[in-house]
Amino acid sequence: MPKINVYLPDELAEAVKDTGVPVSAICQRALEQAVRRITAIRQTALGELEADDMSARFPLFTARTRTVVKLAIDQARAEAAPNVGTGHLLAGMVTEGGNLALQVLQAVDIDPAQIQHDLERPTDPEAGTSGDSPSVHFSAPAAAALELAVTEATAFGHNYVGCEHLLLGLVTEPDGTAGKILRTQGADPRLTRRAVTAALAGYVHLRAQTSTDPAQALAAALQPLIARIERLEQHLTPETPETPETPETQ
Repeated sequence: MPKINVYLPDELAEAVKDTGVPVSAICQRALEQAVRRITAIRQTALGELEADDMSARFPLFTARTRTVVKLAIDQARAEAAPNVGTGHLLAGMVTEGGNLALQVLQAVDIDPAQIQHDLERPTDPEAGTSGDSPSVHFSAPAAAALELAVTEATAFGHNYVGCEHLLLGLVTEPDGTAGKILRTQGADPRLTRRAVTAALAGYVHLRAQTSTDPAQALAAALQPLIARIERLEQHLTPETPETPETPETQ
């Protein structure tokens, strides 16, 4: 049976040793779950887009994220595009308007209106095939971005895929229109990931401390985010946040 080495930080390694946690069994279960999720999204992203039931096609996606995907598909079909590209996914995110990803972008000084403007410029369509009717497949970059979104969610330890994970997938994917636009405007993958982490940690903390409704808690959590990002840009290390629960606004 092949072996896979797992490297842990010193403190965690000592804690694992002291508690006698069954590392092999835990890693195996986690990897099995991750493989199932990636396999499922890969099959969905590469298949034909015939079903209208987004909850069936994307069971791990939050309601907002499914809305973003549906808006992307609708826009691509309305344009008779050769496929659903990353630009359509990013446009769907902007059109949806109330998701955490947009608030993270605004916190790092990226204006959704400018994103929309850049998306309206003529660009070369992303490579892909569409069959007999238009816009029935995701482009290769869009499929990769969706897969990366699931990977990001898994890395965070989340059991859902939110718009913040999709944003990270779009920023990280190297070939799509969305990633190029986001990176040009300053959405560096590493900085964006830290911004998402900070936003989620602040949101969960405020929800635990107050009875504020989810939307107000999320807005309040993002107020100090710009200062935290400035600290990151100065190569200062912020405190490590706890793994958040599913944001209710997502």
